[in-house]
Formats: sequence, structure tokens, C-alpha cells
Amino acid sequence: MGCWGAVWNGTPFTSAQLRLRPLAESDLPHLVELASDNEVAGWTAAIPHPFSEADGRAYLERAGAESRIVLALETGAAREFIGCLRIDITEGVGDIGYWIGRPYWGRGFGGEALKRATRFAFEDLNVDALDAEVMVGNAASERVLEKAGYAKTSETVGATGRYDGVPVVQYRLDRAGWAERQAAKPTLLVVAVAMVDPDGRVLMAKRPEGKKMAGLWEFPGGKVDEGESPEAALIRELKEELDVDTRESCLAAYTFASHEYEDFRLLMPLYVCRVWKGTPQAQEGQELAWVRPQRMRDYPMPPADEPLIALLCDLL
Repeated sequence: MGCWGAVWNGTPFTSAQLRLRPLAESDLPHLVELASDNEVAGWTAAIPHPFSEADGRAYLERAGAESRIVLALETGAAREFIGCLRIDITEGVGDIGYWIGRPYWGRGFGGEALKRATRFAFEDLNVDALDAEVMVGNAASERVLEKAGYAKTSETVGATGRYDGVPVVQYRLDRAGWAERQAAKPTLLVVAVAMVDPDGRVLMAKRPEGKKMAGLWEFPGGKVDEGESPEAALIRELKEELDVDTRESCLAAYTFASHEYEDFRLLMPLYVCRVWKGTPQAQEGQELAWVRPQRMRDYPMPPADEPLIALLCDLL
């Protein structure tokens, strides 16, 4: 595990849509499949093309180098391997880079992975700054870096691998700049409800394709509008999402979730409701399921929702 073993024990961590974990031998077939695409390899410094199984094994071996962390990126819902992210650390400064397989482009995964790994590097690895380098012409990666708070520091000529002798753009984010962005994150108030039927089952909804966090299961609810109470928002959301009616007196405040995502902090009161009018029917393309609390962990959920499972098991 190299010198970073003392500060990170390899426990996977998550973002809104992704799970980041140590790269493993079992990833080899997916690694070879995605990295062999020249549209992916061609923008990186170190991935050769063509990319064979032997290259994949060499990639895995390099991932275990001292002062290096290589994270496998996988979707939170289906656990699909989608790419890798690397952090090399020298004297407190990290060098960060990532790649995403072409089938997963256009879904915001690159930016989300970079932001989450950036927070991981400052909070868990205690780096003082993070550097990144992209080939001139890779406008998409430049936008991703800038949206994550990295500032352009220079345009120069690369010196390693495919970047050797090629014009590159260098970026940096230091601890002060990262802390300033963290402090400026807005807090989003969202309300949710555990609808409990007479058999003690809880209604869960699967986010449909095309929505952020598609494929993950969650409790019904939604954003609290300005000037709206959480109870009023929940009554409105239940009508819009499920075509059921309830009253404020039927909503019992139970607990709340507080979770830090990459672009905002989420505060989510959770209510319990046992009385409503109508049969819940999906109105927004979501899949519905009545689930016993002990089975909830079989349903992949957003990171903010997961800690609520144990509390509901205690209640029900």
C-alpha cells in the first residue's frame, strides 16, 4: 500500500453517482476493454495504444508503487467499472489524473470523480496542493479542472510519456483555494418520507434513466422551495410523484441526514407516514418497490440515504 497506507486503509468511498475504491486484479478485463480505445488513451501520458492484457497487468503493478494511489471508478448503482483516477504524492504535493471509458462519457462522471478525489486528497491524504496536466487541445478536461477549482498556472512542453515534447497546460489547486470553495458550498434542504404500509414495508423509488443518480433507490420526497415548510413540500411532492394525498398531522418527524456532496451540502429531514389516501403510482417514470427494512441494503441508495437504514430498522 505504499506510504499512504497510514492515512488511507483502502476503504472505498463514494460521491453522488460513483464509488471509488482500490484498483484490483479482477478489474483487468474491464481495464483492457476501456483503455484499449485510442480516443481514451490518446489524451493520456502513460496509457499505450494498443493496450494489451500484458499492458493491463503492468498498469496494475504500477498502481501499487510507493507514493501512488490508483482508484477504480465504478457506478454506484450497477457497480460498473468506468475508468481510473491516479494521485502521485511528492513532498506533500499531489499530481492527479484520470480517464473515463468512452461508453461513459457525457454523464458528468469525470468531473464528479475529480471533485471527490480532490476532497479525499486534501482531507484524508493531507496534501498541500494538487497539480494536473493536460494536452493542449483537450478542452473538455480543461473545463472539468476549472469547474473543480483548479487554476491554470502555465503552458509548457510535456516531459513524460505521450506528453514528451508535446504542448501541455498545467493546473494547480492549493489548500487555501480548496478550503475557500468548501466554505462557499450552499446547503440544499430536501425532505423525504418513509411511507410504511400495514405489513411494515417501506416504499422506495428508483431514479429513472436520464436523471442524476439514475438507478439508485431513495425515499420519496424532494426539494423544499423558498418560503415552503418541509411538511408542505412533502405533501406537494407526494402528490406530484405518487398521486397520493396526506396531511401534516399524518407526518411524524423522525430523523435527518446531513451529507456533503461535491457541489453542495445536503440537509434532509426524514418523516414517517402511515396514513395517506390513494394507491402510490409512479408519476415521473420511477420504479417503485415496497421493501422490508431488513432488505433495504439490497437496494443501492444515494450516500445521504444509506445511514437512515439502520434507524428505520430500529423503528420498524
